[in-house]
Amino acid sequence: QLQLVESGGGLVQPGDSRTLSCVASGDTLSNKIIGWFRQAPGLEREFVANILWSRSIPDYASSVKGRFQIFKDDVRNMCLLQMNNLKPEDTAVYYCAARPNWSSDYNTWGQGTQVTVSS
Repeated sequence: QLQLVESGGGLVQPGDSRTLSCVASGDTLSNKIIGWFRQAPGLEREFVANILWSRSIPDYASSVKGRFQIFKDDVRNMCLLQMNNLKPEDTAVYYCAARPNWSSDYNTWGQGTQVTVSS
């Protein structure tokens, strides 16, 4: 059974960079779609980025395009979210999730990691 664990969050200053990790266990990430989402206090959860694992095809929300990059690490069965030029509005709990195909819901979620961007 697939399990996902996020890590790498913390307190950073505006303009800094931070890389989040999503480590998978119990199953390979091959042939899955891995997504990153975030939820800020008082707001609904929003899409950040995803990647079609088998073809390394990424997609990004307009709010993070050009600043964030999603990567896969096949050796470590891990998905990474590199966040650059962080802004206060990026403050949120970040979650990774997986779904088996485009027609399915995300059915596996990590516990989340807090990212706080503040001076």
